[in-house]
Amino acid sequence: MAFLLALGLYGSTRAIDLRHLRSDLRTIVLAVTVGVFLKAVLITAVMLAVFRNPAFLVLGVAVAQIDPLSVSALGESSRLSRRGRGLLLAWASFDDPVTTLLTIYAAALALPFRDGAVSAHPEFSGSMFTVDLLGNLGVAAAAVLLHRLVRRAAPRWEFPVACLVLAAVFAVGTWRMWVLAVALVGLSIRPVLRSRPQAVDRILDRSIDVAFLLAAVLLGVVLSLGVSPLPGVVLGVAAFAAHALVSLPLTRSQSVQDKVLLAFAQQNGITAIILALLLEPVFGGTVAVVAPAILVVNLLYLAANGLHAHRARTAEAVSVPRTLPGAAVSGEVTEPARTEVPADPVRKVAQQRVQVRLWKAQRIPPRD
Repeated sequence: MAFLLALGLYGSTRAIDLRHLRSDLRTIVLAVTVGVFLKAVLITAVMLAVFRNPAFLVLGVAVAQIDPLSVSALGESSRLSRRGRGLLLAWASFDDPVTTLLTIYAAALALPFRDGAVSAHPEFSGSMFTVDLLGNLGVAAAAVLLHRLVRRAAPRWEFPVACLVLAAVFAVGTWRMWVLAVALVGLSIRPVLRSRPQAVDRILDRSIDVAFLLAAVLLGVVLSLGVSPLPGVVLGVAAFAAHALVSLPLTRSQSVQDKVLLAFAQQNGITAIILALLLEPVFGGTVAVVAPAILVVNLLYLAANGLHAHRARTAEAVSVPRTLPGAAVSGEVTEPARTEVPADPVRKVAQQRVQVRLWKAQRIPPRD
């Protein structure tokens, strides 16, 4: 599951247009820091207000992220502009590892509410959060530096060295769950085969599709452990609504359509599954709540985006001018003749007689 998460992160960051990333850098930084924190706070507040269970402190963080695997697999069918798609890819790529790190910190804050849990699970601590953050940054910096040195010293070896460096980063990221390093590396290390420039992208796209299907299978496995329907529904609705509220002030510089689509962009998947399994031994019942919440969030995503697409198509159809029969063809703008369109135009035309007269070409004398 960690490897699938790393694959989705790399596919998302590799597809980011760096020019758009620079133009929306402030929005992305706010989204993956302040935005993730606000979403987690809003979701947690709703869960505590409805159920009054301190164990739900960690659930807000577990579902606060946008799943990069879903964004990568479904991004081509989105109606977002290129700039909006780049912003969503960057948002999903970086709030995912940030959420993973915040989960450790949130678990450390929630452990005092459980008797004896601190001594039994010392891995959930603030020091672990710091170590993971520094480890992610260190691995990413070392990989990018090595790649740039090889590219300058021996350009002919850039492709194989880049592939080896990526394999090492994937191995470390999967082993230590340092997926932030994979996301950062995807911005700089993008190997391209000169003889076949599109080969790597095609392989990566197919791999992401397969990973997306495997994530769906893993979701079914998690669901077999049992569900808590009511808390799951409340958690899913709260997560979708929290993202919509937080995204609106963060996307003020985007177009109206991109604002709406980014507000409806909340998706959950493999990351929420991993975090639920990570928290289950300490906070029992996390999987039973998070699993149905994932389904609720994704159903709301499909319903909201489907309704928006239907309305957009309807508006486009209404705005297209229709040329009615009998309209003037001259240069003057006149109102079209008010004629009814026949129920069967083909049959109506077939009954009419059309006469065509041919003239021989004649030379017209010039005027004086």
